[in-house]
Amino acid sequence: MPDRNVVSWTAMVSGYAQNGRHEDAVRTFLEMWEGAGVRPNEVTVSSVLPACAAVGALALGKKVQRYARGRRMFRNVYVANALIEMYAKCGSIRRAWMVFRGIGTRRDLCSWNSMIMAFAVHGLWREALGWFHKLRMTGAKPDGITFVGVILACTHGGLVDEGKLLFNSMREEFGLKPRIEHYGCMVDLLGRAGLLKEADSLIASMPMEPDAVIWGALLGACSFHGNLELAELAVEKLMHLEPQNTANLVILSNIYASHGKWDGVAQVWKLLKEKDHKKSAGYSFIELDGRMHKFLVEDKSHPRYEMVYDTLDSITLTMKLVNLENSEVES
Repeated sequence: MPDRNVVSWTAMVSGYAQNGRHEDAVRTFLEMWEGAGVRPNEVTVSSVLPACAAVGALALGKKVQRYARGRRMFRNVYVANALIEMYAKCGSIRRAWMVFRGIGTRRDLCSWNSMIMAFAVHGLWREALGWFHKLRMTGAKPDGITFVGVILACTHGGLVDEGKLLFNSMREEFGLKPRIEHYGCMVDLLGRAGLLKEADSLIASMPMEPDAVIWGALLGACSFHGNLELAELAVEKLMHLEPQNTANLVILSNIYASHGKWDGVAQVWKLLKEKDHKKSAGYSFIELDGRMHKFLVEDKSHPRYEMVYDTLDSITLTMKLVNLENSEVES
């Protein structure tokens, strides 16, 4: 396309972001803004901020905020909500709150949900539930996303009874049909509290097929509380849903070991070896000078990888020397 304008650039940024290709969304946005010199509009900004959140590009997000403020884009609640979500997911709750406060009466349910979810995800369950009650006082009707946040808050707070009440109120008080993510939160809530049989019964009563998140939550609870019977059931289901995920088998092996069932441990590791399960390479991202860099263990694809490894070796040596000096002082 010889004549790329803000509409065509924005379409690419938005398309990448909506399809989970967050790194490509950020890269395209930077090509547009810094490379081609095309000024982003409100749609571009509200599209790239979720991508910044997904890859942890907080510095770029702040830069976008300064740009948006200079062009008075915060009058658009979609831009403000995207910024709240970006700061919340990057762990900057205070900045998210400042944006929320700044939009005043233009707040919508998405604004409230972003703050409730931010508090809940970061374990601030009292704040999440407090803001839920503030939302109710405004007369606004919570939606499914709201209830994901408040049930998650109950999970972090160990509030089993309150979580049950909220879950039941979805249908009884608000006419909302619980979705699979709500069942996942409830299984996690019950599982963490050690109510594994109740969690299993809830799974059995689900109107939809449980997914890997549901069974994974149950397996995690079984691992913590040492329930071998339900762990075996969860892993059996998970092997059908995500057969390449070795972590589930490793967790089961650890539970067998904690019960002294070494035959079970041997069987699991034999299964791993026979199927030649290998972990997928996990990439990490780092933001440096407004650019995103992707890397994995023993990665040598970066053009300056030799310098990177030399620096790491130097840091490792320094840490060893410091530990040695500390050991000598303590002795």
